[in-house]
Amino acid sequence: MDDQTNDQTALKITPLHALHLELGAKMVPFAGYDMPVQYPLGVMKEHLHTRAAAGLFDVSHMGQVIVKAKSGSYADAALALEKLVPVDILSLKEGRQRYGFFTDDNGCILDDLMITNRGDHLLVVVNAACKDQDLAHMKANLEGCDVTLLEDRALIALQGPRAEAVLAELWAGVSAMKFMDVREVPLHDVDCIVSRSGYSGEDGFEISVPQAHAVAVAKALLEHPDCQAIGLGARDSLRLEAGLCLYGNDIDTTTSPIEASLEWAIQKARKTGGDREGGFPGATRILGELSNGTTRRRVGLKPEGKAPVRSHAKLYADAQGVTEIGEVTSGTFGPTVEGPVAMGYLPVAQATPGTQVFAEVRGKYLPMTVAALPFITPTYKR
Repeated sequence: MDDQTNDQTALKITPLHALHLELGAKMVPFAGYDMPVQYPLGVMKEHLHTRAAAGLFDVSHMGQVIVKAKSGSYADAALALEKLVPVDILSLKEGRQRYGFFTDDNGCILDDLMITNRGDHLLVVVNAACKDQDLAHMKANLEGCDVTLLEDRALIALQGPRAEAVLAELWAGVSAMKFMDVREVPLHDVDCIVSRSGYSGEDGFEISVPQAHAVAVAKALLEHPDCQAIGLGARDSLRLEAGLCLYGNDIDTTTSPIEASLEWAIQKARKTGGDREGGFPGATRILGELSNGTTRRRVGLKPEGKAPVRSHAKLYADAQGVTEIGEVTSGTFGPTVEGPVAMGYLPVAQATPGTQVFAEVRGKYLPMTVAALPFITPTYKR
């Protein structure tokens, strides 16, 4: 999830914009919004604070979409959405959430998203830069369904090993939730939709809150001594250490889910021989790659030394830069692992952990080692 498309013109703001300014945030354009990249604490300390305690992120720029069958049947809504994603939505239990992605006719990824069974409807959370096209895609293709963008809600993420303790101050029932559970709960006397999920590799929550109450709920969470506001800079390094894809960098309309090592998100029911095999855009390619493999894979990469290797750096099989074999898609310094981390695509022959490759950085060829993902051990509450 998440995305990185920037638009310098006519930036939108989230319901928490004034709070970011009040907290001293440095603001930057991100996916068409004016968003906090860091606070006075700084990216490094914000990252480490999230890993050690709890961080609060504004993710209100993302799209929250209701999909409801005109018949009122969850099954009808689920089967309609299954025509656009290679995910088993029909068997998703009420109050549970699942990761998925829209695919195109070429078997590549249009966007990645979260899908929740909310009883009589689906709640779909999509990336900000893809929000308009995703909405149009669903409206054009989900027959018999009403598709509604919720424009009156904010979305905040609370992440880290102390996230449960912080949220418990507002709602004691939080401890009963497991990873990917979704509940409607009162926080600060406000009806919120809380999922035990996030994009940091840590235990945590994403909280959909009515726009008018977003600042009050955020401030109530920030009152806890373990909770700090965290910007997009640390959000990026956290998700990269956790081996999580950023739409527009690591996955896009040139990458298939299998190339992206996301086959775990395709359930048995949608695979060859499953109850509802195929039936989604690009199924021939995707099911073929599931059976026969693919020529390249998304991998973790660890550069030698302390200097990060950034996205778009070309990867070579040799230290002279003769044989180009791939490209870095995300790269930064990983504060938790105390060194640079990256992801990229390599031919299957070079995708085994321990393989050495070379990245071109300002005319030099720097050694990198293929590494298993994630770089950290996730702490999701299973």
